[in-house]
Amino acid sequence: MRALTRAGRAYTAAALTAAVAVLVGAAGLVAGGSGAARAAGGAVVLDEGELDFTPRLVDRKLQLQIDDRSGDTTVTREPSTVVLHAVQESLQTTLSPVADALGTTDLDTWQLNGWESADLFAPEPGWKGTEAGGDTVVTLAGYEGPGDFGMATYTREMDSSDIPAEAHLGSTDAAPRAFTLPGDQERMPPTWLFTAEGVHRLTFTVTGGGATDTETLAVVVGDDVDPAGVLPGDGSTPTSPPPASPSPTAPAAHVIAEGHVDMAARPVDGDLEFRFKEGTETRYEWYEPGKVVLHVRPAAKRKIPAGYEFLGSVGDAVWWLPLQQKAGLLWPGWNTQEYAQNDLDGRISFRLDSVRGPGNVAMFYDDSLGTPVVSLDSGDGLPDAHTLKAGTHSHFNWAFTAEGVYRTTFTVSATLADGTEASDTETFAWVVGDDVDPGTVTPGTGDEPTATPTTTPSAPPSGTPTASASSSAWPTAPDGASPSPSDGVGSPAGQGGPGTAGGTGSGGVSPSGALASTGVHVAAVAAAAAAAVLAGGGAVTLMRVRRRPTAP
Repeated sequence: MRALTRAGRAYTAAALTAAVAVLVGAAGLVAGGSGAARAAGGAVVLDEGELDFTPRLVDRKLQLQIDDRSGDTTVTREPSTVVLHAVQESLQTTLSPVADALGTTDLDTWQLNGWESADLFAPEPGWKGTEAGGDTVVTLAGYEGPGDFGMATYTREMDSSDIPAEAHLGSTDAAPRAFTLPGDQERMPPTWLFTAEGVHRLTFTVTGGGATDTETLAVVVGDDVDPAGVLPGDGSTPTSPPPASPSPTAPAAHVIAEGHVDMAARPVDGDLEFRFKEGTETRYEWYEPGKVVLHVRPAAKRKIPAGYEFLGSVGDAVWWLPLQQKAGLLWPGWNTQEYAQNDLDGRISFRLDSVRGPGNVAMFYDDSLGTPVVSLDSGDGLPDAHTLKAGTHSHFNWAFTAEGVYRTTFTVSATLADGTEASDTETFAWVVGDDVDPGTVTPGTGDEPTATPTTTPSAPPSGTPTASASSSAWPTAPDGASPSPSDGVGSPAGQGGPGTAGGTGSGGVSPSGALASTGVHVAAVAAAAAAAVLAGGGAVTLMRVRRRPTAP
């Protein structure tokens, strides 16, 4: 374990909790507790909901316990019997005042109770001081992990009043090792910050009234490690997890789970064909849609925000692929760059004919006022269509309202310059979440009995549908210029272009500030984008995150 030092003295735990004696043979999830999942050694995985770390007197002895309110009732747990999971979607912009106070990187970090937490399904850890009979000193007595840990308070009110962040605990030399939890503190929910994916072990010592208790908490950050295979407390991850048994009937699908992929109209032998283009502008491969499975990873899960009720009720879960590229997630776009303007008579239509799956699928962007403009939505009837000019590359937000396997059937059509009507209809599969292994899913039209239609087409599909409201998202712009808000573009619906796809451009992962000595991998997610959809391709510039946000 990496020692924590200050003024040349090492801070070590007074007593580490006993290592778990038995590792169950199978680390698979089983039901336990108040509906929580079980991990290795019988530990409970806490990956969502409110919980408080509470020093309390039990039989006149001070004990640090967790009050878990993630279920229907409050359950008291020992920290050494749980695995806290800072899910991948908790990766957020690091506010500069917090980074300064903790002495950590200002690149994106995994945060619990961060400013974006209201939109996420993630743990919400707090500290409660009213059960200890007085003030309690909380000390970070030990830490080991792939990066750094910190805990600080920085609210929007503090930001608007120019009050610096208050650091409570941290593993860096600049961070404090202890803070006082007042005896009248009902709940203090600071931001917990981690700079790297992997397994972190935090040893807390609580002291009050002459009594003390030490507990070690295991925290799994991100999705590189399965929390179900991690021993709690001061244990370790299994050194050689059992290999997964391959399915002898697994279909030969090409699974795309992250990075850039375009749904493209492509001229082939004088005809129009619908194809997937995976990769960057200069390095890519073409695939037939019926041989591809697109995987929307669990990290895409978030809460439906106000103003997006067409997706469901505010606060409900939705799996959201953002318009801007986000590390670790699929970034699907549209591409007509294989066609020149003089190849066509008019625009290319992409029509969503049908959706089979457990929920609805929607594609949309935000206008200049932040109002969502919905281009495709299986929830209000199909077919829906949007159109693009030749030579266009664009991206949208995508949302799925439930986990499972979806089958989407698109018809791509255009009138060629000589008047010939050309079209291609293809069905391809999406796997949303982690309930289904995408490697076991048959591509194309599929064969699973659960893929029932979620909607019925509202009318027989026509040969060339009219452009939907989304057509305003691709205004004609002068060469080298960006469309203005008067062109109908707010949060850009069109972006991409040379050098930006597949994580190689400014929308990818920043290599700087990566704490190489600890092996940390920090994603630099673009927080602002400007786009111009041009006749020869969509040029884009993505700018890095704010250093100090303004108050809302």
